Amino acid sequence: MLKPTMIVLAAALALAACGRDTGGRALSGGLLGAGAGAGISALTGGNAATGALIGGAVGAVGGAATSCRTINLGGRC
Repeated sequence: MLKPTMIVLAAALALAACGRDTGGRALSGGLLGAGAGAGISALTGGNAATGALIGGAVGAVGGAATSCRTINLGGRC
């Protein structure tokens, strides 16, 4: 069985790259990661605030680390 932390990390990284510029991807990645982290943590019996903090941090870093060329935005890079 996957550990809740691994699920949060996978979800945050998968959702991190939404946005056209680095700041937008970091912001949206952080928000999506925080939501995913809180939800997954609450569902697995963990602390939702801790899940949100971890998911938000991982999502923001993942979003900032991606490039619009890495993700396919339909040529709108």
